Amino acid sequence: MEYRQLGRSGLTVPVLSFGTATFAGGEHTGAWGDIHDDEARRMVDLALEAGINFFDTADIYSDGRSEEILGRAVAGRRDEVLIGTKANGRTGPGADDVGSSRYHLTRALESSLRRLDTDHVDVYYLHGFDALTPVDEVLSTLDGFVQSGKVRYIGCSNFSGWQLMKSLAVSERHGWARHVAHQAFYSLAAREYEWELMPLAVDQGVGTVVWSPLAQARLTGKLRRGMPVPDDSRLAVPGETEASGDRETLFRIIDVLDELAAETGKTIPQVALNWVLSRPTVCSVIFGARNEAQFTENLGAVGWSLDSDQIARLDAASSRTPIYPYWHQIVNNSERLPFPTRLSVD
Repeated sequence: MEYRQLGRSGLTVPVLSFGTATFAGGEHTGAWGDIHDDEARRMVDLALEAGINFFDTADIYSDGRSEEILGRAVAGRRDEVLIGTKANGRTGPGADDVGSSRYHLTRALESSLRRLDTDHVDVYYLHGFDALTPVDEVLSTLDGFVQSGKVRYIGCSNFSGWQLMKSLAVSERHGWARHVAHQAFYSLAAREYEWELMPLAVDQGVGTVVWSPLAQARLTGKLRRGMPVPDDSRLAVPGETEASGDRETLFRIIDVLDELAAETGKTIPQVALNWVLSRPTVCSVIFGARNEAQFTENLGAVGWSLDSDQIARLDAASSRTPIYPYWHQIVNNSERLPFPTRLSVD
């Protein structure tokens, strides 16, 4: 397993990390998977055997039960693993049971530590941006967690560019812990992260931890032109098929993935994951699995590389015109961009 540095930090993480949203199931995550204790321990065994020691969860996954199952699955081997969890989402009916206030984050962290049965979290992410709580309050709280030893590193998830940059500036001004990672939605079918957040990450040394690298199962090869969605796929859940880009672009990407799978002897998901791993700032890609077969297939995304021509073909198939001001920057300042872009500008 390859390891990469997590942003501008001294921590190294595997390029594949295991997401536990499939643990426990529930109203919002049941379509992703419904893994319980015995299967979870088996998944952790498989991960560690493959060199994957980074596990991702969140306090809102199955109302905290994902954290509980993960905690039991790593019991007795906590020192062998890295755990990342997230807070910001609603965890109760009260007015203060949501957001990134000192009150809510403190309660959320203590609850996560209890469910995980551990005294610290290795990476603690803000699951979203709280526009009502002052950024100084949020970051001083997170810095306090780091100083106490309850959190090793902090990160964010689903921030916009100005939100992340303001947070980094506040941390720098006060000498507080800074976000070393941004957990973000990114794939061949959803490349908006490249427009502003990836250049920001290059400039500021923020590592990208990718969630949904297969575009919420759209890049598994199960979605095809003129064919119904398989009943056993999460794509059969109402609303699940429309969250990433337009359908024709998606089919164009899958056509090229088909070609490259044949050329490389890999599967469509393996090719799609490998492309994400080739992108600037990407430190780790979170993958989930509903069973051992899916887990094993995802492992096949590492240990090899697409060549430059194959990457260019995927870039071309997945490109689309970005919104302003990004199309203007590409057209008029392409020689001064922080990394080459092949996004189309009509």
